[in-house]
Amino acid sequence: MSLLLPIVLILAVLAGLVLISVRLLKSRDSASVEDRLDEFGTLDRPPTLEELELSQPFSERVLIPLLEGLADLAKRINPQGGTENIQHQLDLAGNPYGWSPTQFLGFRFLAALLLGGLGVVVLVLAKGMALPRRLVLTGIMAVGGYYLPSLWLRSKTSSRQREIARSLPDALDLLTICVEAGLGFDGAIARVAEKWDDALSREFRRVLQEIQLGKLRREALRGMADRIEVQEVSTFVAAIVQAEELGVSIAKVLRIQADEMRRRRRQRAEELARQAPIKMLPAIAFLIFPAIFVVLLGPAVIQVMTMDIGIGGMGGGLP
Repeated sequence: MSLLLPIVLILAVLAGLVLISVRLLKSRDSASVEDRLDEFGTLDRPPTLEELELSQPFSERVLIPLLEGLADLAKRINPQGGTENIQHQLDLAGNPYGWSPTQFLGFRFLAALLLGGLGVVVLVLAKGMALPRRLVLTGIMAVGGYYLPSLWLRSKTSSRQREIARSLPDALDLLTICVEAGLGFDGAIARVAEKWDDALSREFRRVLQEIQLGKLRREALRGMADRIEVQEVSTFVAAIVQAEELGVSIAKVLRIQADEMRRRRRQRAEELARQAPIKMLPAIAFLIFPAIFVVLLGPAVIQVMTMDIGIGGMGGGLP
């Protein structure tokens, strides 16, 4: 019973963190303007402020203000440039849930409070442990809860960078075909953004939006490279910016870049193939070989043990 209660508490806290994340994710899927106008059109009278407040989702009314309040408290502890660093990390991960730096910081602080409080409850139940060790373990759980969202964000960043690196050669091929067919570079980017719906096409879409808002093309492309931090993308952006400044044909530069990116993708695949035997070695040594030994040597061991028992029994009957 003493072991079951801490396990239930840990599962309850983890489930609470998951539910909070899901509620924050669903809060981003807000209704469109047409849906809200249709909803107001069915009302007999204009809604009051209280009704408007209660019509908002629970996450908008409770969870997000709670996270922002915790973030204001946590920002007093963090250094001055912490918000810019968090924003850069969110940009690298593609900002999957549309969080602001303040909300993400509040979520980290909330996770630290929940896991730290859970550690206090669990260690209070563990009566056979000394007080200093309890305090140390509680601090470790709180620090782990604070850094756990950052580890998740780094995982999202790594997967997004791998996705962009895989899709870049195909996007450059389509860009080359569109430019050689007579489209401008911006039109070719728009074609790539319409063709696919992945991380790279979304970045191209953002570049087009920034250009339409008056930002220079080279600044928009450099901003995209800073938000991705993939070597292939940085090389592509540098080549396009240099071609634009020197007046070189963009179609020729795109053709060279497409060939280079395909060559790099092939080399990366060959490198992963060479690493496969080393990565398979632990599974072979600890999972496959023991099973083979059991199948091959198991009958022989049983036979030897049976013979020993028989010999011992025969020896016991001799005078």
